Amino acid sequence: MICQKCVLTDKFPRISFDENGVCNFCRSSKKADDQTDLKKKYEEKFKALISEYKGKGTYDCLVAFSGGKDSTYTLHLLKNNYHLNILSFSFDNWFQSKRAAQNIRNVVQHLNLDHITILPSFDTFKKILHTAISSHDLYSAKSLERASAICTTCLSLIRFIGFKIAVEKNIPFLIFGLSPGQAPIATSVFKTNAGMIKNMQKLTFKILHSKIGDSIKPYFLEDKHFEKSDSFPISINPLAFSEYNEEVILSIANNMGWIKPDDTDPNSTNCLLNAFANQVHIEKFGYNPYAIEIAELVRIGYMSREDGIKRLEEPPSQDQVAMIKKILTIT
Repeated sequence: MICQKCVLTDKFPRISFDENGVCNFCRSSKKADDQTDLKKKYEEKFKALISEYKGKGTYDCLVAFSGGKDSTYTLHLLKNNYHLNILSFSFDNWFQSKRAAQNIRNVVQHLNLDHITILPSFDTFKKILHTAISSHDLYSAKSLERASAICTTCLSLIRFIGFKIAVEKNIPFLIFGLSPGQAPIATSVFKTNAGMIKNMQKLTFKILHSKIGDSIKPYFLEDKHFEKSDSFPISINPLAFSEYNEEVILSIANNMGWIKPDDTDPNSTNCLLNAFANQVHIEKFGYNPYAIEIAELVRIGYMSREDGIKRLEEPPSQDQVAMIKKILTIT
């Protein structure tokens, strides 16, 4: 059964349907007018923070740049709408599309940005992925409702590396290019602190360290970072309070030399791991890990229900899955 308003199926955790076939997530979601008011509220909060912090450091913000369309558009907004001095960084997980890698270079050159690339040890990252796939306690069931274990792993490492760089360089804003379906508006402008981030990384670090050892330490914050309690950045997700139109985003990205990769699955514009990550999640839980993101995009009118269902029902490319399993030596 599929919800009559969004795309969630009866396989999704904690879901229920009323007599009209509408799920409880749709019934509890905010109306479009409420979303508009919230967007204005959080954009004004961001603008006020810009007035307070802009120009006080070497960089105004650190931006996680995957090379995908959403983070590309985020950089455009920050540079051309908010006029911030940007340092961007990418986490190259060894499975970055070649086209995405070139997109990063093209966009960084077009916007005239400084950029850092983090390339982890392949052996260490391979062990991290094996742990993510096999572990039952690395992430909470709630977090796996929003993304596969593999995606959650990369996003976690990107987040902690981002906080580490921002603290070391005393950068006031750490910015992510999450779609409106990935992050709610209420978390789009969020003041972090050392205790919060230390608690966030505690369980992930403990489990990975117990299985892999000290080679994971470069991707996590250390005690010396947590001692700098005044240096923790404000987390910003501009796409949550900005207009989000995929056609407009792609047009703007194309004008910066961005070209959509032809070797990734329908839900990614940068990562070759995605098809395999989705298949593992579907086999384990019975639903596509992009379901909740796409359901929210449908609810707020950024995607049609028909397009959402089509995107979720397209099976992962078995050629891509086989390639990843071979590289990771997974039988």
